[in-house]
Amino acid sequence: MPAFSGKYYYTVDPKGRIIIPAPFREIIIANYSTKLYITNALFDNCLCIYPMEEWHRLQEQVRTKPRSDEAIRYYLRRVVASAIETEIDKQGRVLVPSALREDAKINGNVVLAGQIERIELWDRNEWDMLYDPAKIDRKAIEEKLAAYGL
Repeated sequence: MPAFSGKYYYTVDPKGRIIIPAPFREIIIANYSTKLYITNALFDNCLCIYPMEEWHRLQEQVRTKPRSDEAIRYYLRRVVASAIETEIDKQGRVLVPSALREDAKINGNVVLAGQIERIELWDRNEWDMLYDPAKIDRKAIEEKLAAYGL
């Protein structure tokens, strides 16, 4: 099973395009179609990029959930409603629509972070603030991960 891992630093070009890092492109080309879905993350201030096949798997999971559930309705409105289909161009780039860039406050330097079945796209400043090791509760995270066997 293919998995996205690693983090890469790039810049959004003036037309709103980002380069998909070569290691991620290789995984996509070898295992998926070149169609991708870009959407808001559920809670984090970033975007998620899914290969079409992973996005369809996720949609099938959501279809089976009750629409009367408030959490499902929030998920549909936040994640599904913001999703757009795009495709990797010949230069290895994808267009990130301005509405999504605005939602995640992405405007210049970005981080693309592999997250196993998807790629997260972060504004570089947001990433640096959020993942500063000095700002986390290491003990709590270590305990939680240990409980998961990680």
